[in-house]
Amino acid sequence: QVQLVESGGGLVQAGGSLRLSCAASINIFSIKSMGWYRQAPGKQRELVAVIRRDGSTNYADSVKGRFTISRDGAKNTVYLQMNSLQAEDTAVYYCNLKSFFQSGDYWGQGTQVTVSS
Repeated sequence: QVQLVESGGGLVQAGGSLRLSCAASINIFSIKSMGWYRQAPGKQRELVAVIRRDGSTNYADSVKGRFTISRDGAKNTVYLQMNSLQAEDTAVYYCNLKSFFQSGDYWGQGTQVTVSS
């Protein structure tokens, strides 16, 4: 059973920064990609950023230039550095993992990010 443990959410003023972490309990060689999604109240869950096995990344247009996804392979951990936060970034952020060897996605429990304007 894969577990994703998230941390780093909280309350921050507009213009501030937060860093989210997600640690995965899975062999690193099984990881196809890890990423972050978010869901604001009344809205659908959306992709924020993803990093693949080969190191390539993708970002939602709304966060390009402000958010950076990275990983520490030794710790099976992915990070999301969020700078210049805006009220529109307020949401529950979920860590996501896709495996080479299992169908379907794994999800973290979610961490709340609230940006006050």
